[in-house]
Amino acid sequence: MNNFLHELENAVINENHKVTKEEAIQLYETEQASELFGAADRIRKSCCTNSSSVCSIINAKMGKCGENCKYCAQSAHWKTSCQTTSIIQPQESIKFCERALENHVSRISLVTSGRGLSGKDFEAAIENFKAIKEKLKDKIKLCASLGILSFEQMQELRLAGVERYHHNIETGKNYFANICTTHSYNDRIQTILNAKKAGLEICSGGIIGLGESREDRIDLALELRRLEVQSVPINILTPIKGTPLENAEKISQKEALRTISVFRFIMPSQTIRCAAGRKSLGNNGEDAFLTGANALISGDFLTTPGSTNDEDISMLKKLGYRIEN
Repeated sequence: MNNFLHELENAVINENHKVTKEEAIQLYETEQASELFGAADRIRKSCCTNSSSVCSIINAKMGKCGENCKYCAQSAHWKTSCQTTSIIQPQESIKFCERALENHVSRISLVTSGRGLSGKDFEAAIENFKAIKEKLKDKIKLCASLGILSFEQMQELRLAGVERYHHNIETGKNYFANICTTHSYNDRIQTILNAKKAGLEICSGGIIGLGESREDRIDLALELRRLEVQSVPINILTPIKGTPLENAEKISQKEALRTISVFRFIMPSQTIRCAAGRKSLGNNGEDAFLTGANALISGDFLTTPGSTNDEDISMLKKLGYRIEN
């Protein structure tokens, strides 16, 4: 085995070593990808339990977003086939959660389009969370993904029963302006800090395949480690017709898996969650769970299809994972 890889794996597992940017670059350059994948999987087994959490999202408000994120079908700046919907009614959210529980889903997140919910839409989201909590008690964990919010709004979410806030920082700081200019990287960081201050757990990750460099991905992972997030969703870009990235070169399967492995070295104890684009890895993304990932988002995504709960649960069990309730 590569001596550098072996020594770094041992340092991460046994010495609580924090991988540096220079070491992460060297990890990416590991000649035999299989050695990198195996080391990352051993770190996952050593630093995490052999359990996997399955979450799903509710597309609670869709389309007409005023932000100009170049990858997003929901942006009003681009001509896509994305539909527009009003915010979901509580009875619909409850039905979705009840079906999810039947399919071993332990977390549900309400996701809305736009820079950030405010006014009546934010009040409606709060009512959704309260209604779910009243009906289902603690049977399902509630997450929210409502955009850029204030500390006071985060406090309201927590009082309504939300445990975790999802807000991706998407890419490294130096690349962020290449994918969005209507809000800043620091706006996203501040939103995460607001959620943490309010006592919410954090789910934050990014998208790979935006045209970013390996160094940008490493910067993303190091920032997430600094922020001490609990869950790290990794999305693989699915180019959407009508967006500026519709013709973006697709990231290779091996490069995506290398990225997951490097993220595991940098964040040995965090939940690394395969999200949108997992199907591009082939075989339902099974290899990702042998190279460092240990959780997933099941079902459809905001504007792209996903896998069924049955497919995902069956795959995880086949790989030896215990499904969290």
